[in-house]
Amino acid sequence: MKTTLEILYLQQEDVLQAGLMDMDAVLEKVEKAYKMHGNNQIINPVKTMINIPEPNEEWKSRFISMPVYIGGDENIAGIKWAAESRNNPKKGQLPMGIDVIILSDPDTVAPLSIMDGTLITAMRTAASTGIAAKYLADKSSTVLACIGAGVIGRTTIIALKKVLPNIEKVQLYDINIDKARFLADELKDFVKIETASSVEEAVRDADIVTTMTTSKKPFVKHSWLNKATLFLQIGSHEACEDVILASEKIVVDDWEPIQKDPSMIFKKLLNKKIIDKKNIVNLREIVCGRLENIREKNEFIFFKSRGLGCLDIMVAKKIYQTAKSKGIGSKLKLWDTPKWI
Repeated sequence: MKTTLEILYLQQEDVLQAGLMDMDAVLEKVEKAYKMHGNNQIINPVKTMINIPEPNEEWKSRFISMPVYIGGDENIAGIKWAAESRNNPKKGQLPMGIDVIILSDPDTVAPLSIMDGTLITAMRTAASTGIAAKYLADKSSTVLACIGAGVIGRTTIIALKKVLPNIEKVQLYDINIDKARFLADELKDFVKIETASSVEEAVRDADIVTTMTTSKKPFVKHSWLNKATLFLQIGSHEACEDVILASEKIVVDDWEPIQKDPSMIFKKLLNKKIIDKKNIVNLREIVCGRLENIREKNEFIFFKSRGLGCLDIMVAKKIYQTAKSKGIGSKLKLWDTPKWI
């Protein structure tokens, strides 16, 4: 008797055909993941990372393992194998990040799908920032500053405009001015974007500031933030220490790995006892309703994300279900009949 095990394989084009670029749908799934995580329905271990070579700050490539189980009505297990190369952008032939996602049946442990996760990462990262802004931003905000015009910059502008429809203008800066101009032109029918000649010019007079760069050193000064009430940091190092210290609240997507990461400023501030971890809030506690009235008028809030695998798996499951129902993708066989049982 054959017990064939088939896996639905989804290449990047299949993932797109299955509706990944629907930011509203991705925002909905990411918000649900935060709620479920806050209600202890998700097992999301701290990601493991291999940097090549060490030390951490000087890596040229790295590989990240992000296993997850989502319970409740989702009931799915999965893992994202994320990889990044700093050499890829220099050569211009491959993306900096190349990710793969595997979904598995929690009961039989059989793999259900293998799919490209590179664009899922871009969409869920932006959606995570969007959900943070939904709960943390002053809803009257009209001017958004974005530092970084790469893939994440593109999706983040889309996500933030979706959750904050009052945004009238984006002040965009990238060290590569041509890239910033290209993105401004690409999204001109979605939101008004003005390119800035410096970081300081971009963030001054902005109500919300978001950064998504690969910089290894901080460069945004608090003295430049004359109007901002929310700073959303997607990259690791953009905000100078005085930005963090000036914030009345610090919110993060997952405090446990952030506080232990030696490359991030938070560990240094904790060691110096300049900040107290008791004052750090996980976003999931707000989204699930455990903490209410998080924003006070004119308060300055700092949000830092590091990336949660459960967001990837939640979005990937929706893509898998859509692809399966529409006959998208191709079938792979792990075996016809297992050799040993």
